[in-house]
Amino acid sequence: MSDILVHTEAGVMTITFNRVDKKNSITSGMYAELADALANAESDAAVRCVLIQGDPTIFSAGNDIGDFLNGPPSTQESPVFRFLRGIATFPKPLVAAVCGPAVGIGTTMLFHCDLVYAGDNAAFSMPFVNLGLCPEAASSLLVPQMLGYHRAAEALLLGEPFMAEAALEVGLVNRVVPPTEANAIAQTQARKLAAKPLSALVETKRLLKKGQMPAVLERMGEEGASFGRMLREPAAREAFSAFMEKRKPDFSKC
Repeated sequence: MSDILVHTEAGVMTITFNRVDKKNSITSGMYAELADALANAESDAAVRCVLIQGDPTIFSAGNDIGDFLNGPPSTQESPVFRFLRGIATFPKPLVAAVCGPAVGIGTTMLFHCDLVYAGDNAAFSMPFVNLGLCPEAASSLLVPQMLGYHRAAEALLLGEPFMAEAALEVGLVNRVVPPTEANAIAQTQARKLAAKPLSALVETKRLLKKGQMPAVLERMGEEGASFGRMLREPAAREAFSAFMEKRKPDFSKC
């Protein structure tokens, strides 16, 4: 069974994280599958909307650390960067259903979605600083726009989780529901979108995002360059070593 499930029905391509035993942590191979699925959805006229979902207990723990350390992204054509560009530029409606922890890219990808439905157990976090790294997915641009500077600084500098109701308050999610209902409600909304004229959906989304896309892609590239550099520096090496050794990191010399 694949770690990424892709199913298309009634105009909706549903992409499901299917690695619950590993908390839906994302490997390079999974990023490649995600990027390919989005590319296929963009070119397939039968796909009118895409829904990304996880399990009622977990959306995604972010990067699979072991896989990430064994094969860190080295170029802009690495699977993770292909996925990020794909989700940022995807022209059709993009819906997400989020339950349980959504860590790192599990949260930042949501800033590129058009509709987000959260279980009341959802916990969003962007702990990049805690790993000696910087934000990605243009989150250093998009998070302050949505949350306001001080809340964004709290989320990105402290890296502490914020819960579903806080996400609803700032507009990151559209509705908070019981976890067992989130995927079904998101699917219902996605099918509503798929029943509408695709040309109108695409043009409306283009206009909504007009003027923002160049800045998003520029920031994404800048973050990627900084991320790659910081990955080789002492703070990140200490953070990842501590994670693998299951100890608290010591950043006193970083």
